[in-house]
Amino acid sequence: MTVSIEEKKEEAIKRMLEIGIFKPTIRQFKNKGLVSISEPPFGAFYWAEGDDLERIKNFEKENNALVYVVIRSFTNFGILDSYLFISDYRDEEWETDREDLKENRQLAYVYNHSNPYFSEFGSIGFVTTSAAGLRRTW
Repeated sequence: MTVSIEEKKEEAIKRMLEIGIFKPTIRQFKNKGLVSISEPPFGAFYWAEGDDLERIKNFEKENNALVYVVIRSFTNFGILDSYLFISDYRDEEWETDREDLKENRQLAYVYNHSNPYFSEFGSIGFVTTSAAGLRRTW
């Protein structure tokens, strides 16, 4: 069953509020459709643009999903971008996703900048930073 982009956006905003993301970031997403990348160490938000935005748009098209925020991590095995997204599977996934958010975990697509071949879906842990951004913990 296909879920409209408006329904996905509404769900994304609910999740962003639940997580406690920086309010201006939520407004930019709501009013202009801007996806932001939260970067360490404080989780400051930057708009996705250029190659980052192109990868996000390709992911959304291929998976019929809506990315609402990206968590960037600098690791020993490369730069990782964790896409938090809303899927088309409202009945099968949304409730589980909401419960996972309460436990600071989420199913994400993780893009590996250093070796895109190793990009994959998986569960990640995260925390909200003192700057109302996000930082991946596992």
